[in-house]
Amino acid sequence: MLTRLGRFTVRRRRLVLSFTVLFLVVAAVLGGGAFGVLKTAGFDDPGSESVRAQELLDEHFAGGEPNVVLVLTADGRSVDDADLVAEGEAIAARLDAIEGVEQVASYWSLGSPPPLRSNDGDTALVLARVTGDDAAIDEAVTAIDGELAGQQGGFEVLLGGQQAVFADIGHTIEGDLLRAELIAIPLTLMLLLFVFRGVVAASLPLFVGLIAVFGTFLSLFVIGSVTDVSIYAINLTTALGLGLAIDYSLFIVSRFREELAAGRSVEAAVVRTVETAGKTVLISALTVAVSLSALLVFPLYFLRSFAYAGVAVVLLALAGSLLALPALLAVLGTRVNALRIGRRREARPDHEGLWHRIAVFVMRRPVPIAATAVAVLLLLGAPFLRVSFGAPDDRVLPTSAGSRQASEILRADFSGNTAESFGVVADGVGAGRIDDIAASAATISVMPGVDRVDSAAGTFVAGELVATSPADARFFAADGAEITWMSVVPDFAVVSEQGEQLVDDIRALDLPIDVAVQGSAASLVDTKAAIRDALPWALTIIVVATLVLLFLLAGSLLVPIKALVLNALSLTATFGAMVWVFQDGNLSELLGFTATGTLEASMPILMFCVAFGLSMDYEVFLLSRIKEEHDRTGDNEAAVALGLERTGSIVTAAAALLAITFFAFGTSGVSFIKMFGIGLGIAVLMDATIVRAFLVPAFMRLAGNANWWAPAPLRRFHDRFGLKEGDGHDPVVPQAGADDHRELVGAGR
Repeated sequence: MLTRLGRFTVRRRRLVLSFTVLFLVVAAVLGGGAFGVLKTAGFDDPGSESVRAQELLDEHFAGGEPNVVLVLTADGRSVDDADLVAEGEAIAARLDAIEGVEQVASYWSLGSPPPLRSNDGDTALVLARVTGDDAAIDEAVTAIDGELAGQQGGFEVLLGGQQAVFADIGHTIEGDLLRAELIAIPLTLMLLLFVFRGVVAASLPLFVGLIAVFGTFLSLFVIGSVTDVSIYAINLTTALGLGLAIDYSLFIVSRFREELAAGRSVEAAVVRTVETAGKTVLISALTVAVSLSALLVFPLYFLRSFAYAGVAVVLLALAGSLLALPALLAVLGTRVNALRIGRRREARPDHEGLWHRIAVFVMRRPVPIAATAVAVLLLLGAPFLRVSFGAPDDRVLPTSAGSRQASEILRADFSGNTAESFGVVADGVGAGRIDDIAASAATISVMPGVDRVDSAAGTFVAGELVATSPADARFFAADGAEITWMSVVPDFAVVSEQGEQLVDDIRALDLPIDVAVQGSAASLVDTKAAIRDALPWALTIIVVATLVLLFLLAGSLLVPIKALVLNALSLTATFGAMVWVFQDGNLSELLGFTATGTLEASMPILMFCVAFGLSMDYEVFLLSRIKEEHDRTGDNEAAVALGLERTGSIVTAAAALLAITFFAFGTSGVSFIKMFGIGLGIAVLMDATIVRAFLVPAFMRLAGNANWWAPAPLRRFHDRFGLKEGDGHDPVVPQAGADDHRELVGAGR
């Protein structure tokens, strides 16, 4: 199959390149529309109780809880001063006039209730609900920010609330993406120039990267037009698209130069490259795609979005590497080495390179080296044993964000945490059951951590009715429908273990009415349950598919199992670092984020799938070359040493380039995107160094020839269906200047 593909790209090189250019133009023009259809939510299980409760609030109460809060600070003056009262009411009226804003209520319009005034009396709140789809909400929040944020008469106004936080996250990510690209692309190009020692060869991975990134933007635009897709998937698209394009291009171009240096004609070198390196790229891409596709089993569209983006970017990088790149190499021929930079590197004979010496050193002492490496990884991973999961809130934003500043004031200066109040919805309960509503609100109000409960029966504090208003029944009971809700105001940060416990306790109460709990803490409880239920299926998909693909490559039982174990082990250091840095707050000042004592619940799953796929990427690179040498010589140790020699430099360069891309996203102003970038950068480097250089040679030396054993039925299956190279009998045609290519083999060693 790959032989035929290689011959096709050679014969139809101009046709392939013409379609590639056309695709790039279409993708570049239409792909930008992805930013208009992607969303900032997606952390909830759509079938959960918390989502059902929110849907009831949306249907009958325009959403229920306020999702926009204006924090009005009078700088030392009392908000009850007559002139400030007039200014505050005017600001509330201007807010009410903005399209998409509903249910505006202020400290003054509600009769000056103490919970809406700060403890020192100089700050008051205006609450509202912004409705509509994501685009309409973002437009309304932008309008509110432009119209009202800043100095307004005697007040300094800050815009806070859930929707303001989401809007700031989305705008921050857009800026982060540009900054990451401005950091990663120049550094990547410089390193590519160093690796390839030529401008033309160094530009080829960027060509494949453009295909992968722009093509995936187009895919996200199409997918996002028919289903929910998270904007955070954009970060994976850019990082993984550029990274995999570099990985695959390094392998393809290095093998092409190696075949030229061996004296093959340009056409024969392209075909042989697609047969050999193409097989490796194919297995690698399928393995990464399977790891990412496992995210589809989770109900959270935040995670599914990374599957959409990840699978698309992998397949497009694969297509670019096996179609467009070979066609371009067939056109360039020996000009792939044009515009050389630096002095020519002399090719070293086999068995004299650094990576060969490392492999030999490790295989002479496999037990102590393997034991030491495993111990180091487990020690680095130990902090993950005390991981605590949470949900993103305003603290994922930098301190300069207005919504973050507003939330800090609400937490510090107000007796109840009004910005984090949550709803308790009772379907089938109308105004005729006001006594049952009052009893339920009173019961909830005495629970630990509850500041007050607002309901159709009034406001309850510590089990006592403290205030009533004619507006209560209208606000908390739907006209013409048997449904009511209560607003529970906590006195703590609700996204916490205490908040989760409060949700569980409310759900366990024996109330006279049946209730469903909504809000960020309830969403976190439901999200954890959804992830826990889907996780075994995701792991099963990854394990089974990886074992099958690696068996098709190696024809062995032990090698795929070894790869699974070592790659899982390599991730321990990454997960330990996530807890030590981002949960515990170590290095927080240096990295510029606020630790909350938790990790976002879905991020470890996402990072596992991405990092596992990338670690298998490098495993396949190494294993394919070891397998090639073992098939040729039958010598296990020599094959391991030479395989590491032939791929060591490529894997090191690919890992460094990919790590640069991920670390660039570590500059993000959103803390969990920062964790995503830094964590994956660490995972890539750990896998390409400790695992590839030490653990793989050690374990393959200990297993010996058992590495290549399989039962007879499976052996026959592999002989028939396994991925094999072409016959390799293309004529070797010496070319003028062939000796000039020989030092280029060093790029693959």
